[in-house]
Amino acid sequence: MANGGPVEHGYPHLETVRAAITALWKRLSYDTVQTFSTSVAPADVAFCDTDDLYLGAQRVARELVRHYRLPDARLIVSFREMTHAANVELAAGPEYFVELNDRFRKHRRDIGAALAHEVMHVYLHRLGLSFPGTRDNEILTDTATTYLGAGWLLLDAYREDSASSQKLGYLTPEEFGYVLAKRALVFGEDPAIWFTSPQAYEAYTEGMAQARRDEQQPPLTAAGWAGRRRYARDRRHAQDTHTPLPHAGTPYSFTPDGHGPLRVSFPCPTCHQRIRVPVKGRVRARCGLCRTVLECDT
Repeated sequence: MANGGPVEHGYPHLETVRAAITALWKRLSYDTVQTFSTSVAPADVAFCDTDDLYLGAQRVARELVRHYRLPDARLIVSFREMTHAANVELAAGPEYFVELNDRFRKHRRDIGAALAHEVMHVYLHRLGLSFPGTRDNEILTDTATTYLGAGWLLLDAYREDSASSQKLGYLTPEEFGYVLAKRALVFGEDPAIWFTSPQAYEAYTEGMAQARRDEQQPPLTAAGWAGRRRYARDRRHAQDTHTPLPHAGTPYSFTPDGHGPLRVSFPCPTCHQRIRVPVKGRVRARCGLCRTVLECDT
């Protein structure tokens, strides 16, 4: 939790975020991901200063448990002084003890954001889905929270001006915006109308631009002129030498297919699962994981 300190920006965790999106699709399946097409509504997690602190926190926790479809999980919420925003004790259940930072006693509108992350820890714990190492596992948790419809709360808790700053979670604001944009492109949902923080809206706009760039990489037909020219050069080299030359920063790679045609593999712009198709001009490919149909010019 950045509280008055510097806020990291940009995309330093982008590869881990993309791996987390792929892991979610693989673990949950297409049908389960589709059940999260509707995000948590602002009214359901609203917290007024006049609300009782503990009863209000329990109410918001129950709403998030319902959103994540954990009907037999019960969260006991308390507050104490700590460095981090919150902590959850991942026991066998069905009761889970969540501690929130004491500062939320006075910043109650952000309690939903902190709880969204901690309840996702419970969800992933029950799924048996985790990444090695604390950092990567927290990035997975932030990504899953956002992709499954509650992470807009985390981004909306980001506020920054010349005198103060606040940010929850391990992702940068732009990375939160990126995952929200990936979700919006899948479900056709616009979270921008829920933001109360102008900085959150700016981060979401930047994240959407990055997500759109994923859809404009060769061999996709939406790729721009410069990308297409680079792709043609790399393809020609692979065809002439049969020893594909790797280029840092290119999402695609060429591989021979025995005695058959050259093939190119590239990440699906929706779920980032790698897709492998023959190099033979116009091809329509369907991702077997998220079922996205892709128009390619290989």
